[in-house]
Amino acid sequence: MDTFALVVTVGVALFFTYTNGFHDSANAIATSVSTRALTPRVALLMAAVMNMAGAFLGSGVAKTVSEGLIETPHGRSGMAILFAALVGAIVWNLITWYFGLPSSSSHALFGGMVGAALAGGITVYWSGVLEKIVIPMFVSPVVGLLLGYLVMVVILWLFRRANPHKAKRGFRIAQTVSAAGMALGHGLQDAQKTMGIVVMALVIADVQDHGQIPTWVKVSCALMLSLGTYAGGWRIMRTLGRRIIELDPPQGFAAETTAASVMYTASFMFHAPISTTHVITSAIMGVGATKRVSAVRWGVAKNIVLGWFITMPAAAAVAAASYWAVRLVAG
Repeated sequence: MDTFALVVTVGVALFFTYTNGFHDSANAIATSVSTRALTPRVALLMAAVMNMAGAFLGSGVAKTVSEGLIETPHGRSGMAILFAALVGAIVWNLITWYFGLPSSSSHALFGGMVGAALAGGITVYWSGVLEKIVIPMFVSPVVGLLLGYLVMVVILWLFRRANPHKAKRGFRIAQTVSAAGMALGHGLQDAQKTMGIVVMALVIADVQDHGQIPTWVKVSCALMLSLGTYAGGWRIMRTLGRRIIELDPPQGFAAETTAASVMYTASFMFHAPISTTHVITSAIMGVGATKRVSAVRWGVAKNIVLGWFITMPAAAAVAAASYWAVRLVAG
C-alpha cells in the first residue's frame, strides 16, 4: 500500500475533525454565551478542553463507524473511497458553516461514506445504516424535544416561588457545569467518529487489524477537534443561541442538560453515533415551547430540519463525484 496515500487520507481525516470542531462548537456553548453565563472565549476554551477529555471516554462509536456501516475496502481503490468520503463531508461542512446552518457533521461523514462506497462498488451495510444512523437520526431529536420540554416544566415548577433574579444568577453558574457536560459528550461522540475512519485507513493499508484504537490516533483526533472548537463557529452560534429563541439561563441549563443526557445514553448504551447538532437544536425547541409555542421561531427551525434531511444525500453526491475524480486522475 502506498504510504503517501495513507498519510494524505489520515491528514484529510484530521482536517475533517478540525472542521467538525469549528462547525459544531456552537452545539456546546451557544446557549451559555447567549444567556451571558460565559464569555465567548472562555466558553470556547472550556469546550475545547472538555472535547479532548470526552475523546478518551470510550470506543463504541468508533467501532460502529469503522466496522458497522460499509464493507472495509482494500488496496488503492479502498483508500480512494475513504478519501472521497472525507472530501464529501468536508465540503458539506464548509457550505453549511458559510450559510450559518447547524447541519450535522456526523451525517455529512456518514453520507460521504455511503456515497463513496456506492461509487466504488463496495457493500453498504444497509441494516447498520438503518439501525445506527437513520433511526437515531429521527429518534434523538424527538427525544431531545420532549425531554427538553419536560425538564423545563420540572424546573419551572420547582422554582415557581423563587426570586427570579436570584434563580437566574444561580442558573448562570449551573450552566457552566451543563455546558461542560455538553462539550464532554461532544468529544465522546465526534472525536470517536474520526477515530473510526483513521482505524479504517490503517486497516486498508495493512498497518493493523480492526480492534484497539492506537493512542496516537486518540490524541490526534482529540487535539484536532479541540483546536477546531477553539477556532469557533460564530455563524452557527448565532443561529442556535438567538435565532431559534431568546434563551434565559434556566432554559439554557435545561437544553444543555437534556442534550448531554441523550448523548451519553446513545454513546454508552447503544454505541450509536448520533448528531450533537440534532439533539441540542431539538432540546432548545422543546425548552422554548414551554414559554409558549409561538415563542419558538419555527421558520428558522424548519430550515434547520430541512438541512438535516439533505445533508446525507448531498454529502453522498459530493463524495461519489470526488471518488470518480480521484479515479480519473489516478488513471
